[in-house]
Amino acid sequence: MNCTEVFNDHRNLLFSIAYRMLGLVMDAEDMVQECFIKWHDACDDDVDSPKSFLATMVTRLCIDYLRSARVKREEYIGSWLPEPILTGDDSPEKQVTQTDHLSTAFMVMLERLSPIERAVFLLREVFDYNYTEIATIVDKSEANCRQILRRARQHIDEEQARYEPDMAVQQQILDQFVQLTATGDLEGLIALLSEDVVVVGDGGGKAIAARRPIIGAETVAKFFIGLAEKQMKAYKDPRFEFREVNGQLSIVFLSEDVVYFVTTVAYDASGKIKNIYSQLNPDKLRHLN
Repeated sequence: MNCTEVFNDHRNLLFSIAYRMLGLVMDAEDMVQECFIKWHDACDDDVDSPKSFLATMVTRLCIDYLRSARVKREEYIGSWLPEPILTGDDSPEKQVTQTDHLSTAFMVMLERLSPIERAVFLLREVFDYNYTEIATIVDKSEANCRQILRRARQHIDEEQARYEPDMAVQQQILDQFVQLTATGDLEGLIALLSEDVVVVGDGGGKAIAARRPIIGAETVAKFFIGLAEKQMKAYKDPRFEFREVNGQLSIVFLSEDVVYFVTTVAYDASGKIKNIYSQLNPDKLRHLN
């Protein structure tokens, strides 16, 4: 058995699990690297299923990490959002095996779950592991795993599901959003937003961002129009790009080729913008630069 080749065959799967568990690109890569080291120590011909062995290893590493990181999350300044990951076909960072269940809205909902709940939910709902495999990975009984999954589903709340238009429609909506914001068209922007739209920004105490969510179409529209004015004055050579981020078309703001924020949105059933997530924390954007 060539241990390195076997590991590389499963690297994308391991990163996919780790990123969804942690919501952090660099930390997910660290978990995969630690898994690689442990795999080389344990790798031999007696391992019946390297895929199961490696999935178990990376999941347990992530559970331990989340337990140790809980205090850091609780002390985080302002709202916490996952690190954005580029998922377009031309992106060198496309390491996930699938882009469904990867949206920022979904990743935010996962934050409601405990580490074990998150592991069971992802392994069953996203990666389609059976209960026997999941029980082995998280070291619980099958019956317990079924109960954990039911509890996880309740926490996530199926009512939170959002409508997701195709890429062409997303492009049209985001084009309008940028254009209306740049021209200061308040009424037009309000019409594009759901009445109870919510904006969440993550500055991590290192970039200016609202500490609490901003709610309501008119309030949000005024906020973004005012923000656009300031950005055009504050940054040199500012520009917007539309990139596929976490499986959805998103707005990437750059100045002198440096990414300063990434904005992703979720839509309601009528196609209006329901949630806006802006990642501004430079530590969480470093991998994009």
